[in-house]
Amino acid sequence: MNKINLKSYTLEELENFVHQMGQPSYRAKQIYKWIYRGQTDFEKMTDLPKSFIKELEDVAFISSLKIYKKYASDDGTIKYVFALDDKNIIEGVKMKYSFGTTACISSQVGCAMGCAFCASTQDGLVRNLAWWEMADEVLAVEKDLQEKVSRVVVMGSGEPLLNYKELIKFLRILNSPLAFNISYRRITVSTCGIVPYIISLADENIPVTLAISLHAPNDAIRNSLMPINKTYPISQLLDAARYYIMKTKRRITFEYILILDVNDTKECAYELCTLLKGLLCHVNLIPFNPVEGKEFKRSDDAKVREFEQILLENNISATVRRETGADINAACGQLRRSLLER
Repeated sequence: MNKINLKSYTLEELENFVHQMGQPSYRAKQIYKWIYRGQTDFEKMTDLPKSFIKELEDVAFISSLKIYKKYASDDGTIKYVFALDDKNIIEGVKMKYSFGTTACISSQVGCAMGCAFCASTQDGLVRNLAWWEMADEVLAVEKDLQEKVSRVVVMGSGEPLLNYKELIKFLRILNSPLAFNISYRRITVSTCGIVPYIISLADENIPVTLAISLHAPNDAIRNSLMPINKTYPISQLLDAARYYIMKTKRRITFEYILILDVNDTKECAYELCTLLKGLLCHVNLIPFNPVEGKEFKRSDDAKVREFEQILLENNISATVRRETGADINAACGQLRRSLLER
C-alpha cells in the first residue's frame, strides 16, 4: 500500500482523513500545525496519542524537500538548489534585509514565457509545482536557517499566474495563522503580464503586492524582449493593472531591467513617464544581470542613475534595486531549472 503524503492535504482534506481514521477533527489542526513548524516525524508530535501515531506511521508520511546544493554569496544571499521527488531541480533564494528574511521561491519547473533576457526559460517548461511544493520551499529555507521567513516573493522560475489554482492555495497557506501566518502585504507575486489572471487575482480578495515585469515603455521594444506582449500588449496590461489597483487599493510594482542600448535611453525613460503617469505604482529599476548564452549587456551606472532621475523628476516613484546574489547566479533573471545527475 502506498502511503499518503499529508503535506499535500489542505486542512479540510486532513480533517476528512483523520475522521476516517476514527479521530476527532481537532487532530487535523494539531498535525497541520506540526507540518508548518517543519516537523516530519510523527513521534515528535507530542500532543498526539501514541496509538494514533502508530496508525499514522502505517498509512502516511510527511515529505521534506531536499536541499541538493547551497551557494552562499559574499553579500549574505543564499541560493538553494532543491531536489524534487521526480528528480527535477528548482532554485530558490534567501535574502536578508533589515526588516527580516525574504524567501524567493519558484512556482514552476522551468518557464514557457521565452523572455529574451532570462535564464529560467532557456530549457522551457517541464511542469507546474503543487501548492505544497511551493510551501515546502519556504519550509526548507526556514529549517536550514533555523528562523522564520517574514516575507515571500514568488519571483523564481516560472510564471506564477499560469499555475493559478496552485498559486492561490499557496498564498492562502502563507497567510493562514495555522501555517506560516505571513500577512498578504508581505507577499509579492511577479508576473510577465497574463492579463486575464491579473483580473482574476484582483477579484480573489488576496491583497498581495503585484509585481509586473514591464521592461519596456512601448510595444515594439517589449515585443522583442517578451513574447507575451504579442498576446497581451501594454495597453491591455495597464488596463488590468488599473483594475488590480482599484480592487485591492495596493500599489503596483513595475519591474524594469535596464539593458544597454535596448531600453535604457533617455527617450525610453521619458516615454515610460508618459505611460505610467497618474498610476499608483513604483518602478523597480534592475541593471541587467549576466546570463550565460545571452548577448545583452548591462547599462552603466551613469545611465541607470540618469534613467532613475528622469522618472523621479516626473513624479514616478522609482528606485534602483539593491543587487544581491549576482556572484552565485541568484540575482533577478538568473534562476533556472535542471535535472538531477543520474
